[in-house]
Order: sequence, then structure tokens, then C-alpha cells
Amino acid sequence: MHFKLIIALVEDNKTRAVMEAARKAGATGATILPSARGEGMEKAKTFMGLTLETQRDMLMFLVEEHSSRQILETIGEVGMFDECTGCGIAFQIDVEDAVGVAHQVASLVEKVEEEI
Repeated sequence: MHFKLIIALVEDNKTRAVMEAARKAGATGATILPSARGEGMEKAKTFMGLTLETQRDMLMFLVEEHSSRQILETIGEVGMFDECTGCGIAFQIDVEDAVGVAHQVASLVEKVEEEI
């Protein structure tokens, strides 16, 4: 079985909705790293010397490759990433190997066989 790693940087007030939607799309779970910071094309706005930034969470999903695109698109839609600059971003990368996923493999085998 082959996996992809989907990494999503999500506004913290959308994390729960993105997680629920990703699960419905086929993700079996995620690791959440709170309070990620970053800067996109436009610099963060400031007010009297203080930076006005929304907090972001980094969500990392290890997913089976056949369902990765659907999960990625779902994350983008629910997170409204294309609605405005700085709303969030998600991308996927290939995973060469993984351990500790035997329980996921067992639950995904039947679903993947249906799709293939």
C-alpha cells in the first residue's frame, strides 16, 4: 500500500471543520501542530507596531494514495483556501515508507480494493 502525506495550513477557527470533512473524504486521522506562523505574498498587517495575524494550525494527514486527491480537494473547499489571499494552503507529497500504520492498512484494504 502506498501513502501520501497531506500537509494543510489552516486558520485555527477552521481546523475542526477541515478535520471532520477530511475524515468523511477518507482520512483516518491527523496530527495537528497548533500555532504555526508564516507569511504569504502579502505581509501581515500591523497596528501600532503589533502584527495582526490569525493563528494557523498545521494538519498532517497520512492517507492512502488512491483517496489523497479527494481528501486534498475537500480540505481546500472547506478551508476556503481559494477564497482569499492567506486563507490557507494544502499540498501532498509522496511517502516512501511508513511504520506504525498496520491498523490503518487493515481498515483501508477493503476500501482501496473497491476503488481499484
